[in-house]
Amino acid sequence: MPNNESRRKYDLEERTAKYGEEIIDWVKKLPVNEITKRLIPQLVASGTSVGSNYCEADCAESNKDFIHKMSIANKEIKESKHFIRMLSRVFPEQVNDGRKLWKEGHELNLIFTTIIKKAFETEKEKMIK
Repeated sequence: MPNNESRRKYDLEERTAKYGEEIIDWVKKLPVNEITKRLIPQLVASGTSVGSNYCEADCAESNKDFIHKMSIANKEIKESKHFIRMLSRVFPEQVNDGRKLWKEGHELNLIFTTIIKKAFETEKEKMIK
């Protein structure tokens, strides 16, 4: 039987919440200046909305609704990866922490893309029948 840590890795609700929390923890360490006062809020907004959009998708009313909400969550992941990259550029000393966040975002992006493709295939099969 898998341990709690490995179960959490596959629990996307938990994993997306943790992604948002880790982004919050990271940006709290970053100084605010003319550049970051615009980048930080955008990263926090996109990074924390991944989990809320995933939760909405999990309670979708139809397969089309699920695909739509998962696609929004996936877009938010891509946006957060962009802002992680920009903030890592502003603070090269934070690049290692930024790289870890970016990697997790990338993994979530790959997972979500696969889920969306499978849901789309299911929707397409329903339309054919």
